[in-house]
Amino acid sequence: MTAPAPSTSTETAGGEPAPAVELIDIDKSFGAVHANRDVSIRIAKGTIHGIVGENGAGKSTLMSILYGFYEADRGAIRVNGRPVRIRSSKDAIAAGIGMVHQHFMLVDTFSVIENVMLGAESGMLIQGGIKKARAEMQRLERDYGLSVDPDAVIGDLPVGEQQRVEILKALYRNCEILILDEPTGVLTPQETDQLFQILKALKERGVTVILITHKLREIMAITDTVTVMRHGAVVAERKTAETDREELAVLMVGRKVRMAPDRARARPGEVALGVAHLGLTDAFGVKRLDDINFSIRAGEILGVAGVSGNGQSELLEVLSGIRPPTTGVMHMLGRDVTADKPCSPKRMRRLGVAHVPEDRHRLGLVTGFPAWESAILGYQRDRAYGFGPIINTAAAARDCGKMMEAFDVRPQEPNLGSAKFSGGNQQKLILAREMARMPKILLVGQPTRGVDIGAIEFIHRQIVAMRDEGTAVLLVSVELDEILALSDRIIVMFQGRIVGETTGDRADERQLGLWMANAHADGPEAPPPGLPPLLAPELSSRSGKPGGRPGALPPGMKIRPRK
Repeated sequence: MTAPAPSTSTETAGGEPAPAVELIDIDKSFGAVHANRDVSIRIAKGTIHGIVGENGAGKSTLMSILYGFYEADRGAIRVNGRPVRIRSSKDAIAAGIGMVHQHFMLVDTFSVIENVMLGAESGMLIQGGIKKARAEMQRLERDYGLSVDPDAVIGDLPVGEQQRVEILKALYRNCEILILDEPTGVLTPQETDQLFQILKALKERGVTVILITHKLREIMAITDTVTVMRHGAVVAERKTAETDREELAVLMVGRKVRMAPDRARARPGEVALGVAHLGLTDAFGVKRLDDINFSIRAGEILGVAGVSGNGQSELLEVLSGIRPPTTGVMHMLGRDVTADKPCSPKRMRRLGVAHVPEDRHRLGLVTGFPAWESAILGYQRDRAYGFGPIINTAAAARDCGKMMEAFDVRPQEPNLGSAKFSGGNQQKLILAREMARMPKILLVGQPTRGVDIGAIEFIHRQIVAMRDEGTAVLLVSVELDEILALSDRIIVMFQGRIVGETTGDRADERQLGLWMANAHADGPEAPPPGLPPLLAPELSSRSGKPGGRPGALPPGMKIRPRK
């Protein structure tokens, strides 16, 4: 990176305070991929500055350059008016820059205070460092409302509190400029509100916040200024008060975007999935699922709403075969799958069940694999890809390329490492893999987590298309807007139980919120009046046949049928 002429001034030529951060003609390529194209941005001190753009627009690459994960091929960086060369995160921290990543950088088995101190232990005497860290954490809690038990183990904390620990880590290192990359991707609405209160407190005390997000409602709610990027370049900068979501969406995508998908009325068929008295108790004797009863018909979307951590993840794991239920019965496509031993994802896939997991890194792909290999995970033994352990890599890469084209995965490079794709493009690759074979039952967890507005529109359209082709879709999401936009029926979970059910056309955001907090007047046992029973009588039928179903693929995709 070439640096500008040395300067010690912290004011502009006009006597105004220098920007907290100035990025000047930043350019970065990864092989054939031109991630940043002569990007120049000025970020004023003590403001909340949003940077938005589609996945692959270059936002995260730019912030990784500012934080020292990458070094730009060309360009310069100024912090508080002074030129700096940032070759590592150590350089960034020394310049007063901190970063909270989309996927938290915490040690699960360490306590909060140990994570906060990690890398800044203040010498050999750890006890003295702990005493200092504890006093500093008390000050930060007092100043910014960052309340977290310093002795709690990270792995035991909800994601909202884990994120506070990441912010505490940055502030503990005297950060004056805080970068947050998709900070609300794993938060509930309540946790998002708490985060925004913290960001406002940081701003009031002079901290500059750079917010990378795809959620335009949040941009409008919290930022002072917003920069829009597309295809690696800056295409616009706006004062937030002088723009709106619709204009920003057009600038991001280059066309008008529908905020909600067009959806015809569902035409449900036979019951495809039904569960009765389903329960799951973990190794510590804690009930994770308690007496779960519901059914889904072919050609409908059942949305599962709830605050994260109330059994939705465990429900997906049980239905996909990852964990066997402790009690109850599951019927899929007319077959009692709880009678199958052992229950496994492989068995479920053979029945025609596809699963898009909530955590794409832990369960959805292998980041060390090339994209084509992640695109066949779970289906690698299909005859289309060879016999036994020998994989026809050319056929797999060819199919991966078709999936990438159909689902607009960027860049369309099957041999590129899975880790090198943005989070949204990783998500689209997983969705393409699971939808390509036209499953009879589609289990989808957080389908648009960390995904930009253009990709959200596309993913929602594909989910609705799957429903219209006759697939039974179970949709788990913490985004109430998403549940309301897509679901034909909605159930709400609280502490492992279903506490309410309604139809999509009768759903009320306030009522759903009350059920999510278990605060409704009727109590958790009382279903809404006038609704059909959760478990359809057809559950006892065993007439269905296992296996996939022929049908139209998403537009532009042609994948070999399974044999």
